[in-house]
Amino acid sequence: MNHSKSTTLTLRINPAFKEGLKAAAEKEHRSITNMVEVLIRDYCQQNNIALSSNNNQSK
Repeated sequence: MNHSKSTTLTLRINPAFKEGLKAAAEKEHRSITNMVEVLIRDYCQQNNIALSSNNNQSK
């Protein structure tokens, strides 16, 4: 696992989406941050979007 420095992402989200994300993270025994990383990684893999190896930390 690559332990490069992470970056901050600040965003506004509909409260219902936040609750859904929190529920998904709890179900998967993940933090909300890790759940977002997994969702983005999976989306990119399914849509042939390359991620640099430095940003592929949540495998």
